[in-house]
Amino acid sequence: MKKIAIVGAGGRAMQMFAVPLTAELKTDVELVGVYDVNPVRAQLLSSAANGMAVFDDFDQMIREAKPDAVIVTTPDSLHDYYIIRALEAGCDVISEKPMTTTADKCRAILEAERRTGKKVTVTFNCRFMPYVVRVKELLKEGAIGQIHSVALEWSLDKSHGADYFRRWHRQMDNSGGLLIHKSTHHFDMINWWLEDEPESVFANADLLFYGPTRAERGERCWTCRHQSTCEFHYDISESDFTRSMYQQAEQADGYYRDQCVFGDDIDIYDTMSVNVKYAKGTLLTYSLQAYSPYEGWKATFVGTKGRLEAEDYQSGFEKGEMNEIRLYNSEGERVTLHSRKASGGHGGGDPILRKMIFTDNVADPLGQRAGSRAGAMSLIIGAAANLSIEEKRLVAIRELLLEDSYGGMSAAFESN
Repeated sequence: MKKIAIVGAGGRAMQMFAVPLTAELKTDVELVGVYDVNPVRAQLLSSAANGMAVFDDFDQMIREAKPDAVIVTTPDSLHDYYIIRALEAGCDVISEKPMTTTADKCRAILEAERRTGKKVTVTFNCRFMPYVVRVKELLKEGAIGQIHSVALEWSLDKSHGADYFRRWHRQMDNSGGLLIHKSTHHFDMINWWLEDEPESVFANADLLFYGPTRAERGERCWTCRHQSTCEFHYDISESDFTRSMYQQAEQADGYYRDQCVFGDDIDIYDTMSVNVKYAKGTLLTYSLQAYSPYEGWKATFVGTKGRLEAEDYQSGFEKGEMNEIRLYNSEGERVTLHSRKASGGHGGGDPILRKMIFTDNVADPLGQRAGSRAGAMSLIIGAAANLSIEEKRLVAIRELLLEDSYGGMSAAFESN
């Protein structure tokens, strides 16, 4: 049985790890401790997960609980600090995505992993979604031949998208912006589909919808005088979860979960467009908006033998029970495949991911387990995109992540 500790007691820690692990994998995993700078949330997480020990110091937790691995679910900008501390203490690490937020921090994690001999795993849920997996299988089987171009359009609706502008994610120093915090999912999915690594990035982005774009705004929704007229009003007391985990925990650290989405301090982008050239020559066109009328994504692949189209929408459309994958051959013939939609978090991916990561001897023929290299290759596209936007130029990946810091440009997926 693996002894697991958790650092960072937010919603993700509770809903993705602590609660389901105690229910699904209690014969494989023992949760031995949790640490968070907010003791109220740490105690709530403990109570929801069979009363694991609560610690008020990370190092004390490592010394006394003696975990085999540490789950890192802190704000993104702190991932590197706790990943490296855990590695140096002799623990393996399971990190929420993104692995970290900058190229410098990424290099430090990779160096610590090599130096300590311990292992970092990054939880990329998209790799485990049955629909995404089916696309992977078709591409790997050569359904459209050698892939030359990919277009991925990702839309966040005004519920999901706005939420990033209420929370700590709204500041670049905390999250790296959506091109790192959110897009790392999408970039990893493309990297995994293609079995390739990025070579160069060019990007444009802006803050056009959220931020200080309207006069009628306040500090936070709870005290705002525009509650009755703002379509983005968020009642933090409406659910038991947000009321207990955030509103009633505010006095411990001063963090507001319901900050105004039109605040002056927001400095991340809400409209993004990225072009990526891969090492094998494939070209990616990627876009992300955080204020769409509907939520979902569409991917289009064009290869030497045809075209593949896949899409998955979570809101704004009649979803039905099935997803489609459309294949077009060189003669213009179309074959439509139907994939039944899976239940469970992240399109059915979360429970499969947990079993793969926390259970021994599970076969991994498609390379779904993601290590530090995959973590680096996904976040570094976002980091390069942020630099490209700032400096208005093409950015080569090797500028940010030197070859000797991650083992060279070849055989990327053999180590994950």
